[in-house]
Amino acid sequence: MPDASPQTIYLKDYKPFGWIIDDVHLTFRLHPTATRVISRIRFRPDHDVHDRPFFLHGEDLKTISIRVDGHEPTIYEQSGGITVDVPDAPFNWEAEVEINPSANTALEGLYMSNGMYCTQCEAEGFRKITWYPDRPDVMAKFTVRIESDAEHTPVMLSNGNGLYYEQDSTKTPAPNVTIYQDPWPKPAYLFALVAGDLVAHEDSFTTVSGKEVHLAIWVRPGDEHKCAFGMEALKKSMKWDEDVYGREYDLDEFNIVAVDDFNMGAMENKGLNIFNSSCVLASPETSTDANFERIEAIIAHEYFHNWTGNRITCRDWFQLCLKEGLTVFRDQQFTDDMRSAPVARISNVLALRARQFPEDQGPLSHPVRPESFQEINNFYTATVYEKGSEVIGMLKTLVGDEAYAKALNLYFDRHDGDAATIEDWLKVFEDATGRDLSQFKRWYSQSGTPRVTVREEYAQDTLTLHISQRTAPTPGQETKEPQIIPIAVGLLNPNGDEVQETTVLELRDSEQSFSFPGHASRPVPSILRGFSAPVLLDQEIDADRRAFLLAHDTDPFNRWESGRMLARESLLSSVKEGSAPNAAYLDGLKLVLRDDTLDPAYRALMLGQPSQSELAGLLHDAGHVPAPEAIHAASEALRQAKADHLSDILPGLYADHQVEEPFSAEAGPAGQRALANAALDLLTRLDGGATAAMQYTRADNMTQQLAALGALLDADQGQEALTAFYDQWRDDRLVIDKWFSLQVLHAKPGDAADVARRLTNHMDFDWKNPNRFRALLGALQMHHAGFHHESGAAYELLADWLIRLDPVNPQTTARMSTAFQTWKRYDTKRQALIGAQLDRISKQPELSRDTTEMITRIRGV
Repeated sequence: MPDASPQTIYLKDYKPFGWIIDDVHLTFRLHPTATRVISRIRFRPDHDVHDRPFFLHGEDLKTISIRVDGHEPTIYEQSGGITVDVPDAPFNWEAEVEINPSANTALEGLYMSNGMYCTQCEAEGFRKITWYPDRPDVMAKFTVRIESDAEHTPVMLSNGNGLYYEQDSTKTPAPNVTIYQDPWPKPAYLFALVAGDLVAHEDSFTTVSGKEVHLAIWVRPGDEHKCAFGMEALKKSMKWDEDVYGREYDLDEFNIVAVDDFNMGAMENKGLNIFNSSCVLASPETSTDANFERIEAIIAHEYFHNWTGNRITCRDWFQLCLKEGLTVFRDQQFTDDMRSAPVARISNVLALRARQFPEDQGPLSHPVRPESFQEINNFYTATVYEKGSEVIGMLKTLVGDEAYAKALNLYFDRHDGDAATIEDWLKVFEDATGRDLSQFKRWYSQSGTPRVTVREEYAQDTLTLHISQRTAPTPGQETKEPQIIPIAVGLLNPNGDEVQETTVLELRDSEQSFSFPGHASRPVPSILRGFSAPVLLDQEIDADRRAFLLAHDTDPFNRWESGRMLARESLLSSVKEGSAPNAAYLDGLKLVLRDDTLDPAYRALMLGQPSQSELAGLLHDAGHVPAPEAIHAASEALRQAKADHLSDILPGLYADHQVEEPFSAEAGPAGQRALANAALDLLTRLDGGATAAMQYTRADNMTQQLAALGALLDADQGQEALTAFYDQWRDDRLVIDKWFSLQVLHAKPGDAADVARRLTNHMDFDWKNPNRFRALLGALQMHHAGFHHESGAAYELLADWLIRLDPVNPQTTARMSTAFQTWKRYDTKRQALIGAQLDRISKQPELSRDTTEMITRIRGV
């Protein structure tokens, strides 16, 4: 009984569920179109809650029977569920429902993926499985019995520990029965079930206390060779969580399942993590270094949820950042330790600026902990995840490493088994450190990106930094209060030596001044080291000062940032005034690239430049109307200028960083490949693709093959290789996703929409598969000049497909609609073109709740 009309839910209206669940027994009799789900649940009243109507959620359920203590109760249908007359005393609930997994194209609840049964219950998918109080603060122990025919579902899995497997040979066909019991209370969103024809890549892990845990990654036959890296990442994660956070795994087995049709990256269900295939399957031949690093981080993220999300969950969905922000921060720490910490930090900031900053500054802006929502699936956002992680990082910076560890131990001890809140989280830190964090809490309640302005003053041997903060109004929040902003600062003397080690300044007021006495010559400040807070930094610095910091800053992030700012200012001047690329930037870049003491991965990042979307945002913030074609031209001109200026060192950089040893996905060789391929991108502008053609021919791994193919496409030399690539990989679904994306990303701006439209007619474009849909239409969205081409063709094409997808998969549709969120940056013609598409989408009959909310917020009406 779903209600398609959006209804706003408010944090202030939270009320606890009035009943306690002692245990849950579920029986699944699997059938593709008519699965029976039998639930037996023991409820008892929570006498601490005075108002306790017995309301159970449910959607798309065919009810066979409902019994309360063996009798048929009175049932009242309501939007999204039922209210039932029950005794004000302990009672037994029994219900049998029928559901149709094959018809569940939304990929929420129990659905089919190429013949395999799979569940996705976060956030509110369990209500599509059976009648239940589907809310995160209702926690219970589950016992699950799964029955099916052995021929089609030889493997059946659920949460917890498997009890036994049996076959009854007296029946034909013989039923296959598996029983799982989870000893830890969990909310329904963590329930999981998988059944199908699967094979396992198995291993084991011995915990710090000596318990042996059975590990398995379950995949379709034929994918077994792509599991080894994921298994090693899992074991590294388990060891790291013991060593760094003191968290030991708490079940006898840990299973991961790779699923082709999945809306998200992965899901942390207790003991049975379900992964999008793209986030766990990897081999050198089919996966790039970026794929390997992403897989390692996602496996760590989902495993770390075992404590920060499962053992301690969130009281309600407004507290989503409590589990996601904290777990993102933990997986980022893990990546820092497994790979290069400076490179990882820069990569995280690039992602934050690309995804979260536009969200924070546009119509979809919301606090890290929102005050209201209509569809919770729409709040799995960069603000909740990435900005939520930055808030944890700032808290750790403010209290220090030792106090952070003390507070986390207190958090685990105090709230194990709880459904907690942000208030609980901050209270732990207050109790552990004695600090008042009431002002810090504004990071959770205020939306928007603070803008920090720094003005320098030097007199009488003292450098004074006058620092102010301001956060612009955002939807629903016109007035902003000052926040605590940790600003890490170091000082360099004129010859480049560090004369003030990194010091953390606490900006609490709208404006404060900080003095550094005792400097006979004026020092050069390095501000916001390590990107110590997710803010926009305004600082009047000329190109010579930027070049000085690029050459001498001892903080790796700020050294990279100085080069980034030089590139950014050069590009903005080129767009606005037609000026030539900045010579100081090009000279400084050459010095950095020649420095063999620097990590190759770091130097590869130095060769990058601001995205065209970022430049459009900067122009808009400065009061200019960004012209996508001018931004594209300036970006291409800077790339050509870099190729010309570095022409004497590019061949050496490329040759010196070829990896001759057998492929390894570790940080060292991956960094070498990154620098060589960054050099190849520029070399292609000088040799017309000759080097890229040689690399494509001899490539024995996907990182090298894909980089070469992209370079050839840029040089208009890639069509033959593109055909060969498809013929080689046509049977590997994840590689063909890359093939779709690459063609759009490397198309000329005027051709991007046509290329994407042509590919939508390709026989391999399975638009109902989220990975394939995102691979093609997500790539179009990422092609800034192509998506925003003045014809409006890309706007229309994306809207066409969003309209088609919404009745099938509302969640993916809503998320893809964010491509339009920055529409008010652009000229009136483009605004009119986008506005027409937004209106066309919004007027579709029976538009989903998910998409209705997003389009309404983006449109601003």
